[in-house]
Amino acid sequence: MIGRLFMAGILAVGLSACGNDAPRLFNIRKADRTPDEFSILPTKPLETPPDLAALPPPTPGGYNRTDRAPEAEAIAALGGNAAAGSAAETALVASVSRYGVQPGIRSQLAAEDLEFRRRNDGRLLERLFNVTIYYRAYESQSLDQYRELYRLRDAGVRTVAAPPDPATLD
Repeated sequence: MIGRLFMAGILAVGLSACGNDAPRLFNIRKADRTPDEFSILPTKPLETPPDLAALPPPTPGGYNRTDRAPEAEAIAALGGNAAAGSAAETALVASVSRYGVQPGIRSQLAAEDLEFRRRNDGRLLERLFNVTIYYRAYESQSLDQYRELYRLRDAGVRTVAAPPDPATLD
């Protein structure tokens, strides 16, 4: 009787570990349930317009004058002009797609990524205890920065801002 209960428990644990539909290779959990301060965008200060009659009609669900526009602010911070974005964006898209565009590339990459994560989902105990296997899974795709640095230097590329290799420091 005890042997059957033990085997049923092991079977239940084993099946629950196999039921992961979307594998996660990188497990990060916050210890507390406090809000994420980086997800909150501060609003612009409220202003009274000079002419209240010239205000546009309200747009329910739309943007507010005090809402932040992170994309436009990033463009301005990088020296661009968000108002001229459509012409510049069209030129950028034309330049990037000059060799052709593969239709459905996003869905293809999403499917390939899901398959890769399923193949590298980790062993039973790693899944049960939420062990991060991200670094092991992507190790074959990682770049050895110092080997690449030496390759570039051997090819004659100047790398003046590269830090020294810690393996050569004594």
